[in-house]
Amino acid sequence: MIKNYLKTAWRNLRKSRMHSFINITGLSIGMAVAMLIGLWIFDEVSYNKSFKNYDRIAQVIQTVTNNGEMQTWTSVPYPLADELRKNYGSDFKRVVMGSGIGDHILSYDDKKLKRTGGFFEKEMPEMFSFRILHGNASLKDQSSLLISQSAAKAYFGDEDPINKLMKIDNQFDVKITGVYADFPHNSEFADLSFIATWDLIYNGTDWIKTIEDPWRPNAFTLFVELNDNADFKTVSARIKDAKLKKVNPKLAQKKPALFLHPMSRWHLYSEFKNGVNTGGAIQYVWMFGIIGVFVLLLACINFMNLSTARSEKRAKEVGIRKAIGSLRKQLVMQFFSESLLTVFFSFILALLLVQLLLPFFNGVSGKQMSILWNNSFFWTISIAFAVFTALVAGSYPAFYLSSFRPVKVLKGTFKAGRLAAIPRKILVVIQFSVSVILIIGTIIVYKQIQFAKNRPVGYSRDGLVSLPMSPDIHKHFDAMREELVRSGTILSMAEAGSPTTSTGSSTSGIEWKGKDPNLSTDFLYVETSYDYGKTIGWQLKQGRDFSRDYATDSSAIILNEAAANFIGFKNPVGETVTWWGRPLTIVGVIHNMVMSSPYDEPKPTVFSLSADEQNVAILRINPAVSATAALSNIEPVYKRFEANQLFDYQFTNEEYGKKFRGEERVGRLAGFFTLLAIVISCLGLFGLASFVAEQRTKEIGVRKVLGASVFSVWNLLSGDFVRLVLISYFIAIPIAWYAMNRWLLGYKYRITINWQIFFMAGVLAIVIALVTVSFQAIKAAVANPAKSLRTE
Repeated sequence: MIKNYLKTAWRNLRKSRMHSFINITGLSIGMAVAMLIGLWIFDEVSYNKSFKNYDRIAQVIQTVTNNGEMQTWTSVPYPLADELRKNYGSDFKRVVMGSGIGDHILSYDDKKLKRTGGFFEKEMPEMFSFRILHGNASLKDQSSLLISQSAAKAYFGDEDPINKLMKIDNQFDVKITGVYADFPHNSEFADLSFIATWDLIYNGTDWIKTIEDPWRPNAFTLFVELNDNADFKTVSARIKDAKLKKVNPKLAQKKPALFLHPMSRWHLYSEFKNGVNTGGAIQYVWMFGIIGVFVLLLACINFMNLSTARSEKRAKEVGIRKAIGSLRKQLVMQFFSESLLTVFFSFILALLLVQLLLPFFNGVSGKQMSILWNNSFFWTISIAFAVFTALVAGSYPAFYLSSFRPVKVLKGTFKAGRLAAIPRKILVVIQFSVSVILIIGTIIVYKQIQFAKNRPVGYSRDGLVSLPMSPDIHKHFDAMREELVRSGTILSMAEAGSPTTSTGSSTSGIEWKGKDPNLSTDFLYVETSYDYGKTIGWQLKQGRDFSRDYATDSSAIILNEAAANFIGFKNPVGETVTWWGRPLTIVGVIHNMVMSSPYDEPKPTVFSLSADEQNVAILRINPAVSATAALSNIEPVYKRFEANQLFDYQFTNEEYGKKFRGEERVGRLAGFFTLLAIVISCLGLFGLASFVAEQRTKEIGVRKVLGASVFSVWNLLSGDFVRLVLISYFIAIPIAWYAMNRWLLGYKYRITINWQIFFMAGVLAIVIALVTVSFQAIKAAVANPAKSLRTE
C-alpha cells in the first residue's frame, strides 16, 4: 500500500512540474535556512562546553556604586585570590588569578608576532582542562611558558619547541615547557596562543609589587572552580563582602559586592544593568530562532496554498477514488505521501544548499561550522524536523482535498467558490506580514549601525595611527617626532596612556569643592604628553589645551563635557580639584570624545600631562602623503630607535570600525535571511498567480474580445494580490515597531523609529509583489484570445 502511495505521489509530482518545482525549491530554501540557523544556535549554546569542568567554573566579578549608578566590573584586585583561598577555601577546588587575556608580542630569535595570551597562576591548565600534546602543563617555575599547537607551528614548524627560549613583549624571558591543543572556535579561549605565569608579571612589574594599597586597582581577572558540594548561588552570597571587608573607607563608599558569574552564562548572558544580568547574545539566539521558524513557515504556506489552489484539478480524482470505495483516511495518507516525497527531495536539496552556503555563512557569522555528518543527534533531529515539516505543510491540503463530496464532483457541479480562497488569502497575508516585518527589522538594524558610525566622535580619526611604546622610544621620543615632522611624513605626534578608541584606566580619587562626601565617583583617566590634543584634533569647548608655555601645566587637567557637567562647576576653567590629595587646576573643557562603545553615553573623563612612558604613540599622518608611503617612512625611523619592538601600527579608523563588528554581523545575517524569506514568498506568489491566470483563461479571452487593454487585464489579475500585500503591511507595522523598539532600548545612543522606515518597507513589499505577479499577469494579458476561448 505504501509503495502504491509513493508511486502515485511520484506520478503527480512529474505531472505538475511547475507546481513541484516551486514547492520543492521553496521548501528546500526554508529548510536550508532553518538548518543554518539551527547550526548557528547549536554553536552558540554549546559555547565553552568543551571544558570538562564547564558546570563548576565561574568568574568572580563585582558590582560597585559609582556616579550615582550601580556598575558591574569583571576585574578585581589581585589580593582577592589569596583572600578566597584563606577564608573561603572550603567552597573552592581551585582559585586562579590572572592578568587577563590580551595581545602581546611573542618573539623567538628574530621572529616577532602579535599573539593573544595572559599571565595566570599555576592551576590554570588544570582548571580549564588544557590538552597537552608535548611536554607538560606545569607552571611552577616562574619562566615557564605554555603555547598552543598553532603558535608552535607558526614559530617552529615541525621542530620540537620544548625548552626553546622566547620573549614576551621584549621584556620577559620564558622557556616553553608544554604545547597544548588549540581550543575550539566556540570557546572563550579560542584565540589563546600562550599562557605564562602570574609570578612572572607580578615580580617583573614594579607598580604591582610596590603599590601602596593593593586592594585599590581593579585590574585583574579571577576564576574559580567550585567544590562538588558547593553551588554558585550559595557561594556568591558567602563571598559577597570579601572585598568590602578589606578596602579602605574611601573605597568602601562604592559598596563593592562580589558574586560568581558561571561559565555557562559568560557568552550568552554577559550584559548587566544596575547590577542585574539583563542578557546578552541570547537575544540573538532567540531572534534568529524565531526567524528560522518563520522562514520555514513561509515555505510551508507555499506548499499549502499551491496544493489547495489546484483543488479543482484534483477534485475528479478524489471523487472517483471515493466512488470506488476509498476511505477518507486512505486519501489523507495519499496526500501525506505526496507531502513526504516533496519534503524528501527538498531535504536532499536543502543539505546541498547548506553545504554550498556554509563557507559564505561562516564568513558572515564569524563561525567555523560544518554539517555534522557523523553526529547521530544531528540526523535524528533533521529527520524528525523533515517529517514534522511534511506533516505541517501537508496537513491542510490532505484534509481539505479528502473532504470533497464525490456526488458533486462527478456530476460536475463542484466548484471551490470564493470562500475556498479565503484560507489561501489568509496564508498569503501571514506570509507577506512576516516578510514585511523582516524587511523593517533589517532596515532598522542598518540605520542604527549607520547612526552610530556617523556619530560625532569629538576628534578626527582620519590619518591617525597608533604605535606601541617602549623605554627606548620614550627616551628618543622628541628626536623621532622631529625627524618625521621634518620629512613631511607626519604633522604631529604624542604619547598617551591608551589609544583614542579605548580607555585603559579609571580613578575614584578626584574630589572637588561642594562634592557630596557620600557620593562615590569614578572618572576615566588618560595620561598624555604635550601635543596630544593637537595630534588627535580634539575640540575645545572652553579654556585652552596643554602648552609648553605654561610650566604649571604639570599640575593641570582637561575635562570632557561629561566630567564638567558631573562636577557641576558653572565655569570650570580655573577651578581646582584634588586627585588623591594632589591639587590640579582645570585649564580646559573639550567636547565629549567617543572612546568606548559608540552606542553609549560618554563617561566623565580626565586628561592630564605626564612625563612618564605611556602605552602608545599617536601620530597624525600628513594628508598630502599616502598611508602606504607614510608607513614606509615611519617604520625605519621607528626601528632605528627600537630594533627589538614589533612595528605594530593600528589605524584609528580601523580600530573604531571594529566596534561595529557585532551589530554589522547581525545586520548581514538578518539581511541574508530576509532576502531568502522574500524569495520564498515570491515563489509562492508566482505559483498562485500562474494558477489564477490559468483558471481565468476564458474570462481574460472574453474581456480582450470585448476590448479590454493589456493594462486593464494586468490590473485585474494584480489587484487582488496588491490588496493582500497592503493588508499584510498594516498588520506588520505594529508588530515590527514593538519588536524593534524593544531591541533599540538596549542602546543608550539610538535612532528614533520614524514613518519613513515603514513607508520604505511598504513600497518595497508592493514593488516585489507586483514584479512577481506581473510576469504571469502580462503573459495572460498578451495571449491570443482566440486560443484562450478554444481551451475548452
